[in-house]
Order: sequence, then C-alpha cells, then structure tokens
Amino acid sequence: MFDTLSDRLQAVFKQLRGKGRLTDKDVDEALRQVRIALLEADVNFKVVKDFLGRVRVRAVGANVLESLTPAQAVIKIVHEELIATLGEPSKLNLAASPAVIMLVGLQGSGKTTTAAKLARVLNGSSHRPLLVAADTRRPAAIDQLVTLGKQLDVPVHSEGDRTSPPDICRNAVKRARDAAYDVVILDTAGRLHIDDDLMQELEQVKRKAQPQEVLLVADAMTGQDAVRVAEEFHKRIGLTGLILTKVDGDARGGAALSIRAVAGVPIKYLAVGEKTDALEAFYPDRLASRILGMGDVLSLIEKAQATFDQKQAEALQEKLTKATFDLEDFRDQLRQVKKMGPLSQVLEMLPGFSSVARRPELDDSVTDKQLKRVEAIINSMTPEERHNPQLIDGRRKRRIAAGSGTTPQEINQLLNQFQSMRKMMKQMAAQGARGSVPGIPGMAGLPPGVH
Repeated sequence: MFDTLSDRLQAVFKQLRGKGRLTDKDVDEALRQVRIALLEADVNFKVVKDFLGRVRVRAVGANVLESLTPAQAVIKIVHEELIATLGEPSKLNLAASPAVIMLVGLQGSGKTTTAAKLARVLNGSSHRPLLVAADTRRPAAIDQLVTLGKQLDVPVHSEGDRTSPPDICRNAVKRARDAAYDVVILDTAGRLHIDDDLMQELEQVKRKAQPQEVLLVADAMTGQDAVRVAEEFHKRIGLTGLILTKVDGDARGGAALSIRAVAGVPIKYLAVGEKTDALEAFYPDRLASRILGMGDVLSLIEKAQATFDQKQAEALQEKLTKATFDLEDFRDQLRQVKKMGPLSQVLEMLPGFSSVARRPELDDSVTDKQLKRVEAIINSMTPEERHNPQLIDGRRKRRIAAGSGTTPQEINQLLNQFQSMRKMMKQMAAQGARGSVPGIPGMAGLPPGVH
C-alpha cells in the first residue's frame, strides 16, 4: 500500500545522509519533498500541515543540526511523528460476556469477509466467537457468511432475510449468553452510499445488541473518501475503531495516515489479503517503520512463530550446527515460508529489504511460480540425491529436469545457491547466530535470483 510513499521518503533521506552537516535550508528542502510525497499519497492536507509543523520545530533545533549524525536525527524525528500521527495501538474491548462487536460500513468494503477473519483471530486466541448474519438486504451475504463459518468451524447465527436485523442481533446475543459464546460478531448491512435508512437501522441494532465495539470496515482503496465515511459513521453511530481492508492493493496509503487524526478513532486491524488468515493487528510503530523502509521484524517473528513448529525449528538448528542440512530440509523450509504469505510481504518486514520486495521478479504470481519450480526440482530427485546433492552429475540433472519440467541450467542454479546458502548458514551456526526469525535461518526459502 505504501510502496510509492516509501520509495519517495527513502530517496529524500538518502539525499540527507549524503550531506553530512545539515543547514536550515537542507531541512526545509527535505520537508518540502516529504510534503509532496505525503500529498501524492492522498494524505489529508491538514494532517500533512500539522505533521510537517511538528517535524520542523524539532528538526531545526541546535541539538539536531549540530549533532554528529544530523540526517539520522531527522529520520528519527520523522519516524516518531509518523507514529504520533497514526495514533496509539488499541486492543478490542472484550471485557463483557459476551462481548459484542458490531461491524459497519459501505457495501463492498469487505465486511462479511472481515467478520470471518476476525472470528478466526479470536478463535485462535482461546475465544468462542459467534458470527451473526444480520445483512438481510444482500441475501448473498448470509450464504457467504454461513460458508465462511463452516470453513473456519465457527457457528453462524442466521434467521434468513425475513426477520429484522435489530431482532436478529438481539436474538444472537441471547443465544451467545445461553450457549457460553464469549464474543458475538455482527455483520450488518451496507449501502453504496450513506443514507438515513441505513443509519436508522444501525442505530436500532446498536440499541438492541449493546455492542462494546462498533468497528467501521473501510476500503483503503477509496483514499480520502474512507476518511469522510468514517466521520459520518462516527457522528451517527459512534465508532470505537476501524478496520482498513484491501491494504495489500495499490492504495496510496492516505486513508491510513489520515483517518486517525481526522475521524478521531483508532485503527485496530489491517486486512492484508483475501484469505481468512490475512488480518493483522494494527501497530503504529511497526507501520511507521515499514513506511520508512526500516522493516518490521516483530511482525515477522510473530508470523514465523504462528507458522513454524518449535520442535522443527530446534531440529533444524541442530542440523545447521552439524552441517547436515540437506535439500529435503530446504524443501520443507520452502513450504513453511509459503504459509507465511506472499514473499514480497515477508521481505518488506526485513530491514533494508523493502526495495528488494518491490522488484518486478518478486511479483507474487511470479514468485509463486518460482517456488513451485524449485519444489518440483527437489521432488524429482531421489531421497539419496536430496541427502547428498554432490551425487547429482550431468546424467542425473537431465533426468531431474525432465521430471520437473525445467532445464539442467535451472538445476545448476538451485544447487549452487543451496551450497552457498548452506556454507553461510554453517558459519552462522558456528558463531552461535540463531537469527532473528525462528525457523527461517538465512531466509532459506528465497527462490533463485532473489538473494
């Protein structure tokens, strides 16, 4: 979502680093470039003005301009002020039993899918969620939620489209209380535009269900329209937070940077893909670091811990130490990395890799094909060849190529990369370096050409 903004800001800071000592003029020019980058990213102009005002006051101080690393000091200030603009991290209020979460938003913003994603997150953290199909104006929404509930093994309360949504929600809360479900997620109706009928219905739902959370599901692709929608819903319904969807698309990021300051309610989650596992808790400091190309190692570690088995990681570490890591282990690592999501998203979380993540050859569809090709090559080997790659001569390479639909040259490339990687990982293990990402030493799953 922030690719263009991130590239522009990094270019500005690169120029600053090359200057050594900074003058007021240098800072002014850098801030002018930052202003242009933010406005092009569709950030609200008032938010841009306030943000740059705060940065300038701090950046032109003597302690910055006369420091040994003034450029780094300015970048630190921009990072801190970005965090302040994005707001404080905010958790869901789940104190009540059951806790009721009401999702609102315009039609097409992704409410129904987001309800399922939220149920999956809560289900995985020892909660018992109940999904509620309260969008009776779009019959397909009821069927969609029921289908998603079955996939996730989460119950769905549905009364068809004959009962009024406020009554459906009230009945669902009663069912949750009787059956000991501790979280109720209400999927309410939306419109292509905000109208009085929609708002009145939502006000009735809120009165009857008494939700602890009223979350606006807003499409990040709509830019400043998302901010205006948030203001209107907050005025009429009273929001407690927001979930931004489609942030993995080509949205310019203005909504995420503006919505907290303008609407006055915190962002709680970001939907980073279409699958039900593509919902991330919103951490302002982590997002600010990603925007400035500093990476987001904490989120990467959390992804890894959710994907990798601890025993597998320890067994792998032992293999690295003893230099017995083979192509079979390499293939297993590939599969684990694929579970973490698109490789471009994983690389963006590594400090210094944000530009690598946006290379044309790392387009998610291309990368997926590359990973499948590597896996096909390894699968076409015999167990003996996987354990002892040095056995693979010209004749064996031709056989493996025929079996995997590749060429001997591609097999050579994979084997050379594997040997280089194994050597590097052996050195890391010898030095006691366990790496910052459990189970992914050296990012073993990167396809040829990415390192």
